[in-house]
Amino acid sequence: MQSDHRPKRDILDSRITEVNVMARNKPFAKKQRLQKVTKQNRRVPVWVMLRTNRKVNTHPKRHMWRRSKLQR
Repeated sequence: MQSDHRPKRDILDSRITEVNVMARNKPFAKKQRLQKVTKQNRRVPVWVMLRTNRKVNTHPKRHMWRRSKLQR
């Protein structure tokens, strides 16, 4: 009967906890532009959907990183 002495990995170890993580080796100005676009990549706030009776429910600046690239 052998016991397994491998350390157990925590679930959070394999996930990225922050959205704003990016590589170090890029110019600071480009990193700032990418940071701004990352902040803009959000859904429409709930209060906007309620105020417009759900006529506005998509955000024109949303993008999926695999399907569409930035126009910058």
